[in-house]
Amino acid sequence: MLLYPKEYFNSVKDINIDFLNKNNIKGLILDVDNTLISLDRVMPNGVLEWAEEIKKNGIKICILSNSNKIKKVETVAKMIEVPYIFFGKKPLKAGFLRAKDILKLKEENIAVVGDQIFTDIIGANRCNMFSILVKPIEEKDYLITRIKRPIEKFIIKRYEKNKRKKELK
Repeated sequence: MLLYPKEYFNSVKDINIDFLNKNNIKGLILDVDNTLISLDRVMPNGVLEWAEEIKKNGIKICILSNSNKIKKVETVAKMIEVPYIFFGKKPLKAGFLRAKDILKLKEENIAVVGDQIFTDIIGANRCNMFSILVKPIEEKDYLITRIKRPIEKFIIKRYEKNKRKKELK
């Protein structure tokens, strides 16, 4: 289903090399706001080390953010030393396809990681990439995102219920 992620984690830090290798993922497209940094632009402890470990194991990373604040996106990209795209207009395909070109990988070898269903997950699924939803770093959100969160919570409950049913089979 277009609205469901392929996988759901508490944080980017929970995405490990074994998981990526098992799913043949060779590149990650990462969201910024509430995925890598809080809205106050604070990167949680361990995220920088997580990114270094991922890259050390040969996984390519590109940032794709809907933010039009280039300095914010650029600062995060420089911290983890990866290329970036700002004002990505997710869930439209163009930003995802640009990131795919930067990574020089096939879509089936790319995972998209973000905290929003209506931008990150739908966009990834539309582009046939492996979609990974993570819980937002904090509850504080931009207005438009706050409006969408209750709908996303409903979708996540249905996703988790369906996943449990599949696991029981």
